[in-house]
Amino acid sequence: MAVKKLPVAKAINESLRTALEADPKVVVMGEDVGKLGGVFRVTDGLQKDFGEDRVIDTPLAESGIIGTAIGLALRGYRPVAEIQFDGFVFPAYDQIVTQLAKMYARSLGKIKVPVVIRIPYGGGIGAVEHHSESPEALFAHVAGLKVVSPSNASDAYWMLQQAIQSDDPVVFFEPKRRYWEKGEVNTDAIPDPLHKASVARAGTDVTLVAYGPMVRTCLEAAAAAAEEGKSLEVVDLRSISPIDFDTVQASVEKTGRLVVVHEAPVFFGAGAEIAARITERSFYHLEAPVLRVGGFHSPYPPARVEEDYLPGLDRVLDAVDRSLAY
Repeated sequence: MAVKKLPVAKAINESLRTALEADPKVVVMGEDVGKLGGVFRVTDGLQKDFGEDRVIDTPLAESGIIGTAIGLALRGYRPVAEIQFDGFVFPAYDQIVTQLAKMYARSLGKIKVPVVIRIPYGGGIGAVEHHSESPEALFAHVAGLKVVSPSNASDAYWMLQQAIQSDDPVVFFEPKRRYWEKGEVNTDAIPDPLHKASVARAGTDVTLVAYGPMVRTCLEAAAAAAEEGKSLEVVDLRSISPIDFDTVQASVEKTGRLVVVHEAPVFFGAGAEIAARITERSFYHLEAPVLRVGGFHSPYPPARVEEDYLPGLDRVLDAVDRSLAY
């Protein structure tokens, strides 16, 4: 059994290395991914070992990166394109939404475009706008795209493997504030399906649903609540499109209460869809309205006040208290 303790960033690096070794059609491309190893050093050492034809430093042109990746996919390659920061993806949004997401349906299933788009996202690193945003809902809304986000090193390793092997285009959101947090990775394990949620902590009183960077925040909230005798169940969504509503529903029908947590603004966020679906599915099991905790409906703030913007322990526990008060 090959078990290693790795930071999330290193787990992604190992996953890319494994994919490059296993399939000569896998290529990694993006701004500074080669010689520099990426701004977060996630691709460190890959160009040295696999060469400039497999790990490609691109111009600073996101539309060109994704357009080239689509062309490579049409020729039988499996490109993994990195967008350097979350807010830099928008020059490529047209390519992603009008080309990448539509080609399979447009060709009646004859053309597959197995492109993975890696995007470090979210705040918590003291950076400014375009470097700290959470645009996942903009992609989850688009039919034809799969959208996922790991919360820990093991999922980062395995979910990236599964995304690269998928014939569908996958937008792979990486929680950059968690890049340096270590966890065990068993490279011989049999992973869960890519789009299946997992119960990160069992509980009986309230269900917390989160993904990516907020899973750890919810686990910390559950630990704090336990000291006051409250039992919180934490569900790690893992996939934002499609969403494993069955796992969420099973948890909510056990606890009777649901709080959804994400960094992205609450307004029209993923939490709204989850709240609507669970209300439809589990109305008679709910003891309280579904509550949401997230960012505010405003541009991302300056770094000195981002901790007031980001959902933290206090806001999650306040929502738990409000849910239990019904």
